[in-house]
Amino acid sequence: MTGGNTAINVSVFTVFVLITLWVVYRAGSRNTTASDYYAAGSSFTGPQNGIALSGDFLSAASFLGISGSIAVNGYDGFLYSIGWVVSWLMGLMIIAERLRNTGRFTLGDVLAFRMRQRPVRAAAANVTLVISLFYMIAQMAGAGALMALLLDVHTKAGQAVVIAVVGIVMVLYVLVGGMKGTTWVQIIKAVLLILCVTLMTVFLLGKFGFSLSSIMETASRHSPLGPQVLEPGARYGGTPLARLDFISLALALVLGTASLPHVLMRFYTVPNAREARRSVVWATWMMSIFYLCTLVIGFGSLALVGADTIKKAPGGENSAAPLLAFEIGGAVLLGIVSAVAFATILAVVAGLTLTASASFAHDVYANVIKRGHAEPRQEVRVARLTAVVVGVLAIVGGIAANGQNVAFLVALAFALAASANLSTIIYSMFWKRFNTNGTLWAIYGGLVSCIVLIAFSPAVSGTKTSIFPEVDFAFFPLGNPGLVSIPFSFLCGFLGTVLSREKADPTKQAEMEVRALTGIGSGLR
Repeated sequence: MTGGNTAINVSVFTVFVLITLWVVYRAGSRNTTASDYYAAGSSFTGPQNGIALSGDFLSAASFLGISGSIAVNGYDGFLYSIGWVVSWLMGLMIIAERLRNTGRFTLGDVLAFRMRQRPVRAAAANVTLVISLFYMIAQMAGAGALMALLLDVHTKAGQAVVIAVVGIVMVLYVLVGGMKGTTWVQIIKAVLLILCVTLMTVFLLGKFGFSLSSIMETASRHSPLGPQVLEPGARYGGTPLARLDFISLALALVLGTASLPHVLMRFYTVPNAREARRSVVWATWMMSIFYLCTLVIGFGSLALVGADTIKKAPGGENSAAPLLAFEIGGAVLLGIVSAVAFATILAVVAGLTLTASASFAHDVYANVIKRGHAEPRQEVRVARLTAVVVGVLAIVGGIAANGQNVAFLVALAFALAASANLSTIIYSMFWKRFNTNGTLWAIYGGLVSCIVLIAFSPAVSGTKTSIFPEVDFAFFPLGNPGLVSIPFSFLCGFLGTVLSREKADPTKQAEMEVRALTGIGSGLR
């Protein structure tokens, strides 16, 4: 099966890019200060930011990766959806309000509030750049898979060119629009994505007499796994090691969301903590609807397209949703669905690029190199230059990871975020004794341990689904390192604090606690 009518696909994609670039230009023309560029002047309401949050979070991993994972692995593929929806409860109950009250633009603002500014801000910027790059590589791989199907590009060189074009458009969004323009792209994309998956779900249910059990029964007949595709264990069962791998994945998914820099940065685009909480509630509802629809789309792909066709298509598992769109609606629906999926990738990667560039410009350039005396215009200029560099690195990484399941790749980014950021956020907000030494130990201990375990895991080498399947240098048995690296980060933060002679500043700690709970002193409107 091909990608349908190439002319229709390219036309729909081009129209979307032109419209959103115009929106970005209109919104970005009012960027006059660093606050405008980084946080859209804190001008968005809770519902607007909640929709943008869901747009920032619902990536190619959600639309392409999870649909494909459900189509191939059945029940076990849906575990990604469950983990990502549940993860927002931690963001709502623990992170959102306190973070909004204590920070200004980046995670580094929060972590450095009680600590020595320069080393902590440098560490926060380093970890933000690494996490953002991991996440962006997954999105670029998804873009390569999608456009390979759309344009019927089967060569690696052709897909590399496609990934490069995606990267260039994404950098344009960030350079022109800043946070305000990027937010509006994410709002447009989120609305289109929810409408798209809802309509596909209704069409699918209609084909099977509005019977979900009928879809699943047909799916089981078209799967090599048979009825087992509807039961736990197709991917994460069978052996104790596989079950342990699932626990590790679940930890990374549930704890990673509240630690992702590009998600945390969105809380600064609203004027106060109340709107931050409303943002999370709106985002959770949007994503609950979306992930319920992906369950139907995944099993529908298996029922109507078949697991073998999905695996053999350009892009592999990631092609399930576009192929299903072609099956039920022909070339026109495929073009629309693919344009929405492409918008998903562009919006998420633009948000990640903005976060990475803002963290370097605000934390490293303005506060480490210039010691807090940087001119706002120069700071924004550095952010834009950083966005170009990050875009180039993402393009190179996306080409290297092309063909991997994007949901799996994103899960590794979640493990990095939870390992490096979660312990420092929790300790900073709730442990009075926590100090600079503990912060650095927690950040670098979690980050380094997670990267090392990923590098020597089956995700990178040793299996048919690895990034480098021809070689085997894996010694860590789990595909996701979260089970080891997340607790290790908390342990590092604890030991770094108790073994240090440095005393925490009680005045700063008290001020941070008051700000976190009330917003007093944080300059909120």
